[in-house]
Amino acid sequence: MLLQDTNYSPAQTKAKKLNQHCVCVTLDRPEVVRSLANQLGSNANDMLSSSVWHHFFSDVAVFVPSQDLDRMLAIVGALEAAAKLPDFHHRVFSRAPQSARANPGPVGAFMGYDFHLGGEGPLLIEVNTNAGGAFLNAELARAQLQCCSGATRVAWAENFDTAVIAQFESEWRAQRGSGRPKSIAIVDDQPIEQYLYPEFRLAQQLFRDNGIDAHIVSPSDLRYELGALYSGGERIDMVYNRLVDFALEVPEHAALRSAWLDGGAVITPNPFAHALFADKRNLAEWSDPSILQDWGLSPENAELLRCGVPRTVRVAASNADELWQQRRLWFFKPVAGYGSKGAYRGSKLTKRTFSQILESDYIAQAYVPPSERLVLVDGEREMLKVDVRLYTYRGNLILAAARLYQGQTTNFRTPGGGFAPILIEPI
Repeated sequence: MLLQDTNYSPAQTKAKKLNQHCVCVTLDRPEVVRSLANQLGSNANDMLSSSVWHHFFSDVAVFVPSQDLDRMLAIVGALEAAAKLPDFHHRVFSRAPQSARANPGPVGAFMGYDFHLGGEGPLLIEVNTNAGGAFLNAELARAQLQCCSGATRVAWAENFDTAVIAQFESEWRAQRGSGRPKSIAIVDDQPIEQYLYPEFRLAQQLFRDNGIDAHIVSPSDLRYELGALYSGGERIDMVYNRLVDFALEVPEHAALRSAWLDGGAVITPNPFAHALFADKRNLAEWSDPSILQDWGLSPENAELLRCGVPRTVRVAASNADELWQQRRLWFFKPVAGYGSKGAYRGSKLTKRTFSQILESDYIAQAYVPPSERLVLVDGEREMLKVDVRLYTYRGNLILAAARLYQGQTTNFRTPGGGFAPILIEPI
């Protein structure tokens, strides 16, 4: 039964009804398989038919009111305005690793802003600088069948390729001044074994289709000599960095670290961008409008962040007792975490786990329940949780998508869940 909420606008109410009642299967799954097989080659069918990939794409779309999308983009704009404040820079880089303090110009490709949606509007729960899934979500958005709702289909799937090339060329010019890279390396540890390896292949094909030689490599395949980065015998002009060693501190990443510190290659996203945007400690400042206004943020942007970023605090001995007593109100995340690793909903915490949190570096974020989407699993109705991710560049939207899941954090193991496209419900 749909609960009535006077905080909802008509568009939000309609979107909520659709999300809780519409069972349209909008995904043309054979078309996704055909498209990816055409781009990924002969081994694509085996990969796409695996048990892992069966839960990777949901059959349904998620309905989002246009006012919520506008609000999310406004929050992104306010956050990026806050990130330009000199006092914010001073705070961030006083605690950042040394490698993050270099700033050759690139701001970071594929920024990812994750939101939960509710009756009082979207709330930002996390920022990611190497946000995965964009290439796969573009494929997903292109393979959608008509839904009964009449919600608006959006143009980002058709414009995605152009926007991607434009952002990488912009990142290049931010450091090099003019021109475009001749070669790009897509870099991750053991890339072939990565869960999102197929999207590395999609990125490689897109770069090559646009005249940029592209390679998928492990950091161990790279060497840095005479001021240049090489893979085998080929010079690498630019790196699309998918590593989760955000500060490039692991010894095996020494060549990439040297290229970053010396400016021998354009690297995006990079340690500077991660410290400025994706360090979870930043959420404490972004959720404190008084300190942001003291630092010079406009009242309008401070208000956007007050309403759009849940209260966040550092976990410390000084507030441990209070956080434990009020743990059901909080969600605990490791400062250096990624992919929901080591994250805990307070209501699920044991005393032992909380003791381990106190011995580590954690933030506590006010718990924001996610919205829900109805799916059919083997003919049975299931309500799954929803996260919405905006992929942006310099505050401009490249793509928006949702993730459906069960449990306390997002995953790709939930029957009926996975990536889902967004349909916009007009005001």
